[in-house]
Amino acid sequence: MKYNLSILILALASPAFAAPYALDKDHSSVDFTVRHVVSKQKGSFRKFDGSFEFDAKTNKATNIKFNIDASSVFTDNEKRDEHLKSPDFFDVATHKELTFVGKDWKPAGKGKFKLSGDLTIRGVTKPATFDVEYLGAGKDPWGNDKVGFSAVSKIKRQDFGVSWNKMVEKVGVVGDEVSIAIQIEANQVKADAAKK
Repeated sequence: MKYNLSILILALASPAFAAPYALDKDHSSVDFTVRHVVSKQKGSFRKFDGSFEFDAKTNKATNIKFNIDASSVFTDNEKRDEHLKSPDFFDVATHKELTFVGKDWKPAGKGKFKLSGDLTIRGVTKPATFDVEYLGAGKDPWGNDKVGFSAVSKIKRQDFGVSWNKMVEKVGVVGDEVSIAIQIEANQVKADAAKK
């Protein structure tokens, strides 16, 4: 009994191993969708980075940080993109980044999680929750250890001071609700690389 109890104590005392990861920006994306009059307009951000720690045994992510270059907003329409960068929307001259800092990671079914944290847009910080799907882990052809996630959320843009709109026949040109979809492929940061 003493032997078995010792094993149990050691198992409980052993810390979980959470490895550091950094986004593979070539295989990740940050997209959004918002209503425009009677349709939906899609857009994305082309410059971003992020990091987190992930424990493959418990499937728990911690120390989640995400930064987006506000000036990298892209909707495939130069005039519209310039408007989005203006003080009417993201005001990129004053607020250069959008950020998200994760605070809570909870299981929500097999391979599913709820990630809650602080989202900052235009200098305004509000709580936001993402529905996260863990897509798995593996090695790429170059031997990099990778993990993948898909995360979606909905926010109210006016909560963050992004309030410009124009009324046409009592209907706003731009909707308030914004859907966010993030695809994440991340590389494990090796010990040697972390020291550099």
